[in-house]
Amino acid sequence: MFDIDKYLKELPKEPGVYLMKDENEKVIYVGKAVNLKNRVSQYFQSSKNHSSKVVSMVKNIKSFEYIITDSELEALILECSLIKEYKPKYNVLLRDDKTYPYIKITTNEDYPRILKTRKVLKDKCKYFGPYTNISSVNETLDIIKSIYPIRTCNIDIEKAIKNNFRPCLNLHINRCVGPCNGKVSVSEYNKMIDEIILFLSGKEEKLIEILKEKMNECAINLNFEEASIYRDKIKSLENILEKQKIDTKVSDLNQDVISIAKVENEACVEIFFIRNGKITGRENFIFEQVRYEEKSEIISNFIKQFYSTKEYIPKEIVIEENIEDINILSDFLSSIKGQKVFIKVPIKGEKRSLIEMVRKNAFEYLEKFSNTNRKKFEKTSKTLENLKELLNLKEIPKRIESFDISNTNGIDSIGAMVVFTNGLKDKKEYRKYKIKTVVGPNDYDSLAEVLERRIKKENLPDLILLDGGRGQVSSVKKVLDKYNLDIPIWGMYKDDKHKTKGLINLEKEIELDKTTEIYRFISSIQEEVHNFAISYHISLRNKSLTKSVLDDIQGVGEKRKKLLLSHFKDINSLKNATEEEILAVDGITKPLAKTIYDFFRQRKG
Repeated sequence: MFDIDKYLKELPKEPGVYLMKDENEKVIYVGKAVNLKNRVSQYFQSSKNHSSKVVSMVKNIKSFEYIITDSELEALILECSLIKEYKPKYNVLLRDDKTYPYIKITTNEDYPRILKTRKVLKDKCKYFGPYTNISSVNETLDIIKSIYPIRTCNIDIEKAIKNNFRPCLNLHINRCVGPCNGKVSVSEYNKMIDEIILFLSGKEEKLIEILKEKMNECAINLNFEEASIYRDKIKSLENILEKQKIDTKVSDLNQDVISIAKVENEACVEIFFIRNGKITGRENFIFEQVRYEEKSEIISNFIKQFYSTKEYIPKEIVIEENIEDINILSDFLSSIKGQKVFIKVPIKGEKRSLIEMVRKNAFEYLEKFSNTNRKKFEKTSKTLENLKELLNLKEIPKRIESFDISNTNGIDSIGAMVVFTNGLKDKKEYRKYKIKTVVGPNDYDSLAEVLERRIKKENLPDLILLDGGRGQVSSVKKVLDKYNLDIPIWGMYKDDKHKTKGLINLEKEIELDKTTEIYRFISSIQEEVHNFAISYHISLRNKSLTKSVLDDIQGVGEKRKKLLLSHFKDINSLKNATEEEILAVDGITKPLAKTIYDFFRQRKG
């Protein structure tokens, strides 16, 4: 039994990270502290100054653990790592797995290439980005290649010249100057690369001036053909520049500008990527269930989680309001980047104007998001209301839980639960269950076990839907009766084509009209729980294939292991098989069949 009061007294007054856990030892919150004793103790003092979120969390804390660190910076780094690992329920979580494209110039080569990449490496190459729009990256690359005939191949130029390599078609159609034929010097080739770097660095005006000088020089020397080439390049660049008229006018620094819009229970964090004084892209991130979170806390958590997983961190990050751990966050980002990163909160001037622009965009996006959600809510509310009438429920089912069982002949039997809150998928509430007490393929008893385990938790559903018929309903009903729970249970049964047909309980059966929203809603739930169960079962089965008793048999590798399990379906069948039956499996030789047969006989002995 964990004695919280005792452990609070033993807490050290040192920096570190603490992990709050519920009754199932699941981590529900991760935090850092300069002084562990003071910070953790605050949670268990009078709740009158606590937010509703903290009050709710503390009710669920059954134990905690802590990790001492040498500094607050180490605590912050560890905190980020643990939040990423556990995804705790009460932390503000950034659900972002995006990787942004960059333009890479391979300046570590004598004849550099220009590539699109999603990884920034320490390889002495030049990187430009990130770009939030992949089409703009492709368009930029196409423009560069149309103006500058640089190579796109990855051949060894030195070796190609030495072996008298035959140039490709690009040389003949003037899409490449053909360094592989040895007629272009490194310095001459790299003049083009220098101009491309100017262009990508946002210094198009300077590049245009250089090209105009070259064009005029060619015209004076009566070299009109080459002058026309420069003229065309200038025209293309001026067209691009016209499209990029959004100029921040603040500096040539690489910086990200972050602002937030928060309305009731939703927030939108908007980030503008500014490279060399020009906005190269923007991104927005929605946070829900943040009614009791301060804007500064959301921004702080966003910065920690966003930049700890990103390939590139700019030299300066501009935010709209001060945050508690701004200095330690700056040190954290600097440690990742390898050079100083500044986090600034402008009060006035151009940077403050930028913040206002970003905030305006955040509110606009949040409004669109809220309107979309509102429309979804209105649509699903009507469906839920109709479902209440159809099933004669006492109230609208705000929380619907659906269950399914999946196994292969009783092996790796699992249960799955999906949740629909207010008619929408609530994936953070989905749960997976390994069947522990049922042997063999018994869906009824497996469902009973899953529900037995489920109903011991809080936040019970308004409606239970099972992927199955009257037998499944009967099994679950017995469990609910055991605990005196009055939760409506219906089975979702299918037709001969394995498509949703209707709903069934112990008293009646309702065939659904396929043209109605109710049918589409129930069908989507049945498909969701079935797919969730199947995917979990397959993942477990694949794991069991990679590690089993067969790994101990000499001569049985991954391929033969899969063949044996596919043929015999489970280990018990293989154990009881004769030598001849084992030999009948594809890929099993006579000596190996004897080895496998003897292996199981020896184990029995």
